[in-house]
Amino acid sequence: MTQRTPDDTNVLLLRAAALWLLVALLLAFCLVGLNMGAPLMKALFAGKQSRLVQAHIDYLLMSALIFGFYAARVPLHWSVRWAMAVGAFTNSSLFLLQAIFPLLDSPAPADGLLPSFFRIYLMISLPTATYGFGGGAISVLWSTFRRTDNASTRADLLEKQQAILTKTI
Repeated sequence: MTQRTPDDTNVLLLRAAALWLLVALLLAFCLVGLNMGAPLMKALFAGKQSRLVQAHIDYLLMSALIFGFYAARVPLHWSVRWAMAVGAFTNSSLFLLQAIFPLLDSPAPADGLLPSFFRIYLMISLPTATYGFGGGAISVLWSTFRRTDNASTRADLLEKQQAILTKTI
C-alpha cells in the first residue's frame, strides 16, 4: 500500500480555503456595489449591511484558518477535513442568509418555512464546524507530543523537508 503524504490527504483543505477566499472576494465587490447604491445589490441584500460585512470577514477568517491547518502539514482524518471544509462554508453563510433575508435576523424566532430551515441549518452547521476545527486543533496539538526516537526517522524527515524547500526555492 502506498503511503500518502499530508499534502495528498489534506488537498481538500487547500481547495476549500481557495473557494471560500473567492467567495469573500465576491462579497467584497458586493459590499462596494451596496455602498455605491447599486439597485441590484440593494434588492439582493435587503437585510443589514453589517451582516454582509460579517459574512465577508467570516469567509476570510475561515479561509485563513484552513490555509493554516494545511500549512501545518499534519495529516487529518477524512471526517475532520470534510467537517472543516463544510463547516467553514455553512457557518459563514449564516451571516449571508441574514443579509439576504431580513426575516432571519429578528431577535425573536420568526414563524414559517424559511426560518425553520434556517434554524435546522444553524443547528447542523455549528457542530459540523466545531468537529472540523476542534478535531483539527486536537490533531495538530497531539502531533506536537509525538517523539521520533529513531535517528533514521529524524534524518528521513529532515531530507523530506530539505527536498520540499529546494523545490519551492
